[in-house]
Amino acid sequence: METPQFPLIISVDDHTVEPAAVWQDRLPKKYLDVGPRIVRAPLKEMTFLGGRFRPVMGDPGGTDGPLGDWWVYEDLRRPLTRLDTAVGVDRDEVRLEVITYEQMRAGSYDVPARLADMDVNHVQSAVCFPTFPRFCGQTFTEAADKELGLLCVRAYNDWMVEEWCGPKARGRLIPLTLIPLWDAELAAAEVRRNAARGVRAVAFSEIPPHLGLPSVHADDWDPFLAACDETGTVVAMHIGSSSRMPSTSADAPPAVGSTITFANCCFSMVDWLMSGKFERFPNLRVMYAEGQIGWIPYILERADVVWEENRGWGGVADKVTRPPSETFAGHVYGCFFDDAFGLRNLDSIGVGNVLYETDYPHSDSTWPKSREVAETQMGHLADDVVERIVRGNAIELLGLTEDGLWRGPR
Repeated sequence: METPQFPLIISVDDHTVEPAAVWQDRLPKKYLDVGPRIVRAPLKEMTFLGGRFRPVMGDPGGTDGPLGDWWVYEDLRRPLTRLDTAVGVDRDEVRLEVITYEQMRAGSYDVPARLADMDVNHVQSAVCFPTFPRFCGQTFTEAADKELGLLCVRAYNDWMVEEWCGPKARGRLIPLTLIPLWDAELAAAEVRRNAARGVRAVAFSEIPPHLGLPSVHADDWDPFLAACDETGTVVAMHIGSSSRMPSTSADAPPAVGSTITFANCCFSMVDWLMSGKFERFPNLRVMYAEGQIGWIPYILERADVVWEENRGWGGVADKVTRPPSETFAGHVYGCFFDDAFGLRNLDSIGVGNVLYETDYPHSDSTWPKSREVAETQMGHLADDVVERIVRGNAIELLGLTEDGLWRGPR
């Protein structure tokens, strides 16, 4: 018998490296000198310890370090690094170093080149998180000028919808937009503005208090959540979207944090399950990008025990009326790219609650062997289950066409 064709992948977590002109082409002229722009300059020093990334830029035109392309915005100096775009580079040569656009794979920032790299990787469609704005737009939230910050958020979203996911993408790139995190009413308006042109996913922080923002237990986010509930917009949370990667100490090497990256997703999911928000907003859906899935069964088991035994004094009896595992089933999606353990325990998670990703072009990416990794890890699963994980669940969650394409502006 002929071996069935492995389903074309819909990746719910890839990344775009924004072209240099995204904001310079869209901001009012008076903001061009302070808005995001690319400057080529040397690197003085750079560390990534205890989950904190600290680069120091040298003087443009100077020679006191390796040259790289830097995003300059207000007082921020943020370089492009090899970790932003590592595909095509031997793993032993992937280091924490600054790079230029010429030193990265063109698919990182160019749409036709991205589609070609997706073809190589058996990927049909992809959702892409930002790079310079960071995973949920923290860059603009931390900026001093909020009027400019709002313009930057809107400019990014316009670029995402009109260019990155525009005609050249042929429906294969699925838009993920940002919100002004500092104002829930403005955030709600931006969700509705983008939903009106077909966007079904918005980036949000896994742990907002780490950004100095209210938690999901408060009512502050209700205007934003109501807009997502009303428009069917999925709340997408990427590891590191709290600007704080998990670590154990200030001097812990990056390998420690890389091993426990799922921890923020774990903490965040318990927050949401114990917040009562899913009962208040019954159409609300959230997804955890790059968090993997193997940890989910125990957390659901423990959350159910706590709810059953301790809800009276645990502060949730009046707002969480069902076991958290039941709420999870209808509202939460785990995303993975390399998690054989999670797939062996799929029955304890739920076939309908799992999405696949490739993490292109990051250093963890399975490109160009995402299909091979999936086939190896999913070999024990029925064909219809593989179909749901690799593409079917994403089609349903993101409102794609039956063929797995973004429908485009409506």
